[in-house]
Amino acid sequence: MPVAHFHLPRNTFSADEERRLALAASETYARVLDSPIDRVRVFVVHYEPTAVAVGGRLVDEGAAVSPYFTAIVLAGRTVEQRQELASALTDVVVDVLGVERKQVRGQIVEVAPENWSIGGTPASALRAAEIAARR
Repeated sequence: MPVAHFHLPRNTFSADEERRLALAASETYARVLDSPIDRVRVFVVHYEPTAVAVGGRLVDEGAAVSPYFTAIVLAGRTVEQRQELASALTDVVVDVLGVERKQVRGQIVEVAPENWSIGGTPASALRAAEIAARR
């Protein structure tokens, strides 16, 4: 179930940095939520620098690069787990991409198990025992 998207302006970071971001975020997500890493999905999503504004300025005109992430979790995770995940993913962005912590934004999105599909089957049906154990 664990899915994360990292939204970045295109050509702002090297391919190696983006690769390390995806791998480190995968490991972090699995560790923080105690999830098997084979379930984790991480995507680096690109935007043209002409299409990203920070503080009313476009990145291609010198605005600070401010990575944004979205992490999706099944409902039932504690507030502490969600906050730890947000903090840990922020740490990954700062450590791997070298941006200032204050520039990073992120959100944790909870999804009801009946609204999440794994191979076309609701997670509520596939993961009922796991979800109950998390509560």
